[in-house]
Amino acid sequence: MNEAKVHTGGCLCGAIRYVATGEPDIAGFCYCADCRKASGSGFMPFMGFKAEALRITGETLRFTSPSARGTDAVRNSCPRCGGLVFGGVVGVDVSHTVYAGSLDDPAGFKPTIAIFLRDKADWVALPDGIAGFETMPGR
Repeated sequence: MNEAKVHTGGCLCGAIRYVATGEPDIAGFCYCADCRKASGSGFMPFMGFKAEALRITGETLRFTSPSARGTDAVRNSCPRCGGLVFGGVVGVDVSHTVYAGSLDDPAGFKPTIAIFLRDKADWVALPDGIAGFETMPGR
């Protein structure tokens, strides 16, 4: 019998925790300017899960900004330690983006895609074997 993969993680202080069951629908790196600024890095490593595969506990600080699609991009961080944990509105969105830097076991992150390469800073390396897209696939 195969057991579903379980990914756990949370913020720096542990006030926000999550359990994601199964493999992510998508995993990769976003190089858009918003993700760079939100992460304080050259990119945001992310994993996408359906809402029903993700259980989140703890109070979050939600920040909303316009996305490249013209919709709202919602990022959730911890109001205590400031750790950025996931994207989306719990109870509303059908999927969520977990920020891979918040994983308890970083070996669970297996990126296959890189998006918004048009915004990638020259000083950031692109890993080998990753499918790259200038914007969002399908746009």
